[in-house]
Amino acid sequence: QVQLTESGGRLVQAGGSLRLSCAASGGTVSSYVMGWFRQAPGKEREFVATISRGGSSTVYADSVKGRFTISRDNAKNMVNLQMNSLKPEDTAVYFCAAKITGITSAVPSVYAYWGQGTQVTVSS
Repeated sequence: QVQLTESGGRLVQAGGSLRLSCAASGGTVSSYVMGWFRQAPGKEREFVATISRGGSSTVYADSVKGRFTISRDNAKNMVNLQMNSLKPEDTAVYFCAAKITGITSAVPSVYAYWGQGTQVTVSS
């Protein structure tokens, strides 16, 4: 089964940028629909972005549309999330996830594999 490891989270000032990466082992990301989710303290896990197996289809949460970009590098077996114009409300633990079958989805429960998360903190 695939194992996912996120990296790139850190403290950043509002308006800044971060690039999160999700590295896969034990499987190839090209076999999965991939997604990014986030969870802030005291809140439920929420959808951020998802990308199809081939990379031609992406979907974003309204809250990040135009600021975040999801991409995949199948040759490196990685999925990335470029985050620009960061806001304090983007502060959360960010998780990548892999979905085995079907098409892109914003529903966390349909994703089979999850990483441990990486903390993103945006200061005002």
